[in-house]
Amino acid sequence: MITAITRGVSPSIASCQLEYLARTPIDVPKAAAQHRDYEAFLTSLGLRVISLPPDEALPDGLFVEDPAIVLDEVAIVCRLGAESRRAEAVSVAEALSPFRRLRWLREPGTLEGGDVMRIGKTLYCGISRRTNQEGARQLGDLLKPLGYTVVPVAVSGCLHLKSAICPLSDDAVLANRSWIDMESFSSLSILDVPSEEPAAANVLRIGETILMPSSFPQTRDLLEHSGFRVTSLEISELQKAEAGVTCSSLIFKT
Repeated sequence: MITAITRGVSPSIASCQLEYLARTPIDVPKAAAQHRDYEAFLTSLGLRVISLPPDEALPDGLFVEDPAIVLDEVAIVCRLGAESRRAEAVSVAEALSPFRRLRWLREPGTLEGGDVMRIGKTLYCGISRRTNQEGARQLGDLLKPLGYTVVPVAVSGCLHLKSAICPLSDDAVLANRSWIDMESFSSLSILDVPSEEPAAANVLRIGETILMPSSFPQTRDLLEHSGFRVTSLEISELQKAEAGVTCSSLIFKT
């Protein structure tokens, strides 16, 4: 079975952390409805969705991908780069504890799950405003005994690594090359996002389906013409909080 952990939209989402976007009003009921549609889509694909309750004290709590990295053998509980978000890790760790052994990153390392992209036994780790070199080093030390390799990647133009590159298959990615150092991805087949849609690289692969926001129609056409099966969802209110489609769930086999 495949399980997805999610969390409802906080009533205080308008106070979320922002790095690259200007703050604009968020329609909270509409954002919550869009997130419910996201959860319903995961359910429609056969995933078991465990939805944590929204928490007014956690404006960014919706983004459950950031506090943890879940692998087949273990879950790494992150020390988030945004200090105001670190309390999110407690409830995410509690939700994961029945399914995985937990390992914790320690100070002074910072790491957010949005900066980690897995291809096989390689974890590409973005070095960004939220994830530092020490966080990447600790991740590598924790996972090396399990046969994983952690590859640091410089991120310069966006919030997280997966804002700029995401897997389409076991050997292909969708990317915006201008936002990250692409040197480490030379062994992969790279599909470039249209220049008119620079933020479109954040897509979520679940089995043979690629999920993406409906706000990037040119990228959807590109993916479909390249042979991928694509579903798009409206997440316009969530995007005002710098959301993508990967950040709102933690998906793993149980």
